[in-house]
Amino acid sequence: MKLTESDIKSIIDSGEGYNAEFKIRIPTKLKELAEEICAFANAAGGTILLGVDDNNIIHGIEITNKRRSALQESINQINPHLHCPLYFVEVDQQPIAVIEVPSGTQKPYTLSGAIYVRQGPNSQKITSVEQMRDFFQQTGRIYFDEGICNNFLFENDFDIEFFNEFRLLAGFSSNTEHRQIINNLKLVDESGHFKNGSVLFFGNKPETIFEKAVIRCVAFDGTNKVQIIDDKIFGGPLMRQYGYALQWLKTKLSVRYVIEGSGPRNEVWEIPETALKEAIINALSHRDYYDKGGRIMIELFDNRIEISNPGDLVSAILPEEFGKKSYSRNPLIFGLFERINMVEQIGSGINRIKEAMANNRLPEPIFKIKGIFTIIFYRTEKIIRNKLQSKTADKIIELITKNPSKTIKGFAEALGISYKQAEYQFSKLVKAGLIKREGSRKTGNWIVKRNNKSGNKSGNKSGNKSGNKSGNL
Repeated sequence: MKLTESDIKSIIDSGEGYNAEFKIRIPTKLKELAEEICAFANAAGGTILLGVDDNNIIHGIEITNKRRSALQESINQINPHLHCPLYFVEVDQQPIAVIEVPSGTQKPYTLSGAIYVRQGPNSQKITSVEQMRDFFQQTGRIYFDEGICNNFLFENDFDIEFFNEFRLLAGFSSNTEHRQIINNLKLVDESGHFKNGSVLFFGNKPETIFEKAVIRCVAFDGTNKVQIIDDKIFGGPLMRQYGYALQWLKTKLSVRYVIEGSGPRNEVWEIPETALKEAIINALSHRDYYDKGGRIMIELFDNRIEISNPGDLVSAILPEEFGKKSYSRNPLIFGLFERINMVEQIGSGINRIKEAMANNRLPEPIFKIKGIFTIIFYRTEKIIRNKLQSKTADKIIELITKNPSKTIKGFAEALGISYKQAEYQFSKLVKAGLIKREGSRKTGNWIVKRNNKSGNKSGNKSGNKSGNKSGNL
C-alpha cells in the first residue's frame, strides 16, 4: 500500500532519522542514493523522500523518464535484487517522489561488493572486519557459537558427566534420553553436527579445538605486572572453568566466616562473591570467541582484581544503554547459562555487580567497554596478604621442622607448587629472619628460628576445609 499525503506529512514532521532520509533533488551521482537504499535494506527498512530538504521544507521535484530509468538501473545494482519502486504523492500541491525500502529478508545486501548499514540518521559503509562481524551477528546470520564444529565426536569428546549435572540443574526429566535433550536445546544442526557453542559448553577439552577458549588466572606481587607469584590456566567446559576460576580466587582473597544463631556459617569475601560470579559468567557469555589471539584473564594485584575478555561492548548496545540492555555475541551459550539460572536476559548482571559492591561499602567497580571488556574491582585497603602468615609460609615452616634437610625442589613437590613459587616463599622467609640455611645447598639443613612468633597457627583452617562448591557443578 502506497503512502498517503497524511503519511508523508507525518514523516516530514518527524524529521530525518534511522528510518527516514530527505533529499531536495536526486544526487548527481546516482550511486549515492543506491547506497542509502542498500543501507536501509540492511537495517529495519525506511523511506526516502525526494523533494524535501534537510530542514523539513517541501520543495517538490520533477524527474524525467530518462533520469527515473537511470535511477532504477542504479537500484538494480544492489545484490540480492531488492524491489522498492519509486512513485509520486502530491503534498501541499507539490509532487514528492517516494522510495519505500523494506527491511531485507536476504541480508546482507551489497552494492559494488560493499555492505552499507544504517547508523542512526546516517548510512555507513562497513570497512573493518569487526564492523562486518557485528553486522552479521545483529542480523542473525552468523554467530560464532552457532557455527558447526565438524571434528567434534559425541562418543569421544562429549563430557557426559557434566551433561548429567547440567540436565539436573536445568530440570530435565530423568526419563528423557540424552539425544532428545541435545536436539531440544539445538546443540546440533539438522545433520547432527555439534555447534561451536555446544563444544565449548559440553566438550571434555574444548581448548584442544579452540585454543584460547580458557581462563588464565595470574596473581602478581604488588600493583604492577612485574612479579608473577601464581599462574594457572583452566580449560574444560565453560561451567567448569567458572568453578575453577572462582575457587582460585577464593584461595587468594581474604574470606571470613560469620555464624548467625544456630544456622550454617556464611562466607564473607573481601570482594563480594556475587560480584565475582557475575563478572566471570559475563566474560564467558559475552567474550568474542572469533578472537583467536586473546583469552579471558583474571589478574590479581595487591590493590585490585581485573577480569577481562576479548571483545568490547557490542555495537547493538549504545554506551548509554550499558547495564540496561542485554545483547550477547553468543546466544546459544548465553541460553545454556540461562537454563541453569546463571544469567538473566534483561541485562541486570552489571547492576547486581554494582549493588553487591555498594552494599558492602566497597568502591564502585570500573568498567572498560572499548577494545577488551574489563571489570576492575578495587580492594578497600591495600590488602597485601602477609606472606609470613600465609598458609604456604606456615606449611613451609611445618615441613622444615619435620625434615630440615629437604631441598627447595623437594618442598615444592610436597606443597604442590612450582619451584619458582617455592623459591620466592623461601627468600621472603629468609629475608624476614624466620628461617636460615646452614651448610651447603646439597648437604646443609634449613633451620627455623625459635624466637619466631609469626607461625600463624590459625592458618585460616576453616577456609582450608571449606571449598566453595557453588561454582563447581
